[in-house]
Amino acid sequence: MGPGARLAALLALLALGAGDPAAATGREDTFSALTSVARALAPERRLLGTLRRYLRGEEARLRDLTRFYDKVLSLHEDLKSPVVNPLLAFTLIKRLQSDWRNVVHSLEATENIRALKDGYEKVEQDLPAFEDLEGAARALMRLQDVYMLNVKGLARGVFQRVTGSSITDLYSPRQLFSLTADDCFQVGKVAYDMGDYYHAIPWLEEAVSLFRRSYGEWKTEDEASLEDALDYLAFACFQVGNVSCALNLSREFLIYSPDNKRMARNVLKYERLLAKKGHQTVAETVIQRPNVPHLQTRDTYEGLCQTLGSQPTHYQIPSLYCSYETNSSPYLLLQPARKEVIHLRPLVALYHDFVSDEEAQKIRELAEPWLQRSVVASGEKQLQVEYRISKSAWLKDTVDPILVTLDHRIAALTGLDIQPPYAEYLQVVNYGIGGHYEPHFDHATSPSSPLYRMKSGNRVATFMIYLSSVEAGGATAFIYGNFSVPVVKHCFGGTCTGAEREMVTHFMQAVPCWWETSGWPTSGYTSTDRSSEDPAAPTLKTETLADGSLSEKPGAKAMGRGEQTLLKEGLQQGCCLPKSRIGLYREPSPKFASVSTSAVRFRVDRTIQRGLRGF
Repeated sequence: MGPGARLAALLALLALGAGDPAAATGREDTFSALTSVARALAPERRLLGTLRRYLRGEEARLRDLTRFYDKVLSLHEDLKSPVVNPLLAFTLIKRLQSDWRNVVHSLEATENIRALKDGYEKVEQDLPAFEDLEGAARALMRLQDVYMLNVKGLARGVFQRVTGSSITDLYSPRQLFSLTADDCFQVGKVAYDMGDYYHAIPWLEEAVSLFRRSYGEWKTEDEASLEDALDYLAFACFQVGNVSCALNLSREFLIYSPDNKRMARNVLKYERLLAKKGHQTVAETVIQRPNVPHLQTRDTYEGLCQTLGSQPTHYQIPSLYCSYETNSSPYLLLQPARKEVIHLRPLVALYHDFVSDEEAQKIRELAEPWLQRSVVASGEKQLQVEYRISKSAWLKDTVDPILVTLDHRIAALTGLDIQPPYAEYLQVVNYGIGGHYEPHFDHATSPSSPLYRMKSGNRVATFMIYLSSVEAGGATAFIYGNFSVPVVKHCFGGTCTGAEREMVTHFMQAVPCWWETSGWPTSGYTSTDRSSEDPAAPTLKTETLADGSLSEKPGAKAMGRGEQTLLKEGLQQGCCLPKSRIGLYREPSPKFASVSTSAVRFRVDRTIQRGLRGF
C-alpha cells in the first residue's frame, strides 16, 4: 500500500470512529440512528477532497524531487572528474551548501501537510465521537448474539450462522465488505474494556489471525498491531482461566518484542501456575455469556428474533383469516382496509397498505430534523439506556395536513378518539447500527409512577405503522404469546387483550437499522419499568410474568408504504435490532394500560389513553 492510500485509509478511520471520549460531550451521537450514520458520509467526503489535494501537491513535489535526483545522479555517472570544470565544481559546492538543505527542509512539504491537518480540523467537530465507536462495536456484538452469527463469517463480510444452526444466513449483502485485523481488534477491545471476555476472545482471536497473515506490512490507519492483539488476548484467556493459552500467546508476543519485561514476568507467572497444577487433567474452559440485564427469558426472546417473523404453522389455523374492513365508517367505504389476522390470543392484526409511499416519505422528512436520542422514564427523570438504542421525534397534527389525514384514517379504523388529550402526538423513531428496544411495558404499572398524576391517565393502546423495510431481522416479538410478527412495509398493526387480560411481552428484533412511527402516552417518554415493578426503577433485574423472554440483544426491521401498525392493549413490548428504521408513535392519555411495538427503518405509532369508543 502506497503512502497516499495509507493516508486515505487513516482519514477514513478518523472520520468513522476514532476520537477523544471527552470530545463527545455535548455532541449528538451517530451510531443510534441510520440518518445520523448517513450524515457522517458528508464530512468524510470533505476529508477525501482534502486528501486528494494533498496527494496532488505531494505528487508534484515528488516529481520535482525526482528531477533533482536524476540531475545530480547524471553528473556522477557521466563525468569521471567533475571537479576539473570550474563550473561543475561551483555547482557541487552550491548543491552541498544550499540545494540539499532546501530539499531536506522543503517548505512545500510543510505546507502540504499543514493544509491536510487544517482540512481535518475543519470537519473534526462533525466526526463521530469515541462513544460512537464503542456503540457501533456493541451493536455488532448484539447482532452476533441475537442471530447466532459467526465471528469469522462477520470478519469476511458474511452474516453466517454458527455451526449447528438450522436457520439460514441472516442476509446476503449485495457487496461483500470484510473487516481488517485492526477492525476486529477494536471490537474485541471494547468488549475487553467492559470485562466481557465472552465476546472479547473470539474477536481478538480473529484479529490475531489476520495480523499474522499481514505481519510486516505497515498500514498508516491501523491503531493496533499483532503484538497488541496478542497482549490483550493473552490476558483475556488468563482472566477466564485458560492459563495454557495465555502462556502460548505470551511466548509468541516475546518473539516479536523480546525486550518487553512485563510480558516476560507474565510468562514466568503462567509457568509457575501450570507447574503447580502438575499433570492434573484440566477441564476445557467454558466461557459463559454475560446476561447484564438478568433477563430470565432471554432464550425465548432471541429464539423469536431468530425466526425473523416467520410463522408458517399459523397458516394452518382455519380461524386466522384476511378480510376487507370498514368498521362501519363512511370514511372507509370506498377504500376498505385490508386486514390480516395473524394471532387470536392476544388478538393481533395487520392492515396492509395503510399508508402510501409518498405519505411515508413525507413523515420521515418532517421528523428527521427533530430526531434526538430516545429516552426512558426513571421517576421524574428521562434517561438514555443501553436497552433502547434509537432516535425519535414527536410530530403535532399542525405540522402538516398529511398528519391530519392519517389521524382520520386511524380513527375510522380503530373507532378510537386519537386527538389530544386522548392520544399523544405521533412519534417517529429511527434505529441505527444494532438499534433495538428490549421487552418493556409502554404503560405505567405502578401507582407511584408520575403518569398516574397526569389528568390524561395511563396508556390504553398503541398502534404502529412501518414506514420503511429492512434487509433482514426487525420482527416484533410477543414473548408471552410466543410468536413474532415480521416487518411489512406500509402496514398498520393492532393487538388487543380485551377482557382476556392476557399479559403479552413484545419487542423489536435486531436488525441493522430502520424507521417507524407509533403513538405513545401523553407523558412523552417510555418508562424504565420493564417488569411489573415500579416503573421508576432504572434497571430490570428479573422478569416475573410467566415464561416470556426479555432479551438484551433485539433488532428491529423497517417497513414502508402502508406499513404495519399494531394496536395493543395491556401488552408488554420489546424491539429487536433494525437495519434502518424510523417510527412514529401516537398514544392516548394514560388511564388504561397500553403498549406499542416497533419494527422497520421508519415507524409511526400512536397511543390511545382515554376515549375508548368501542374496539
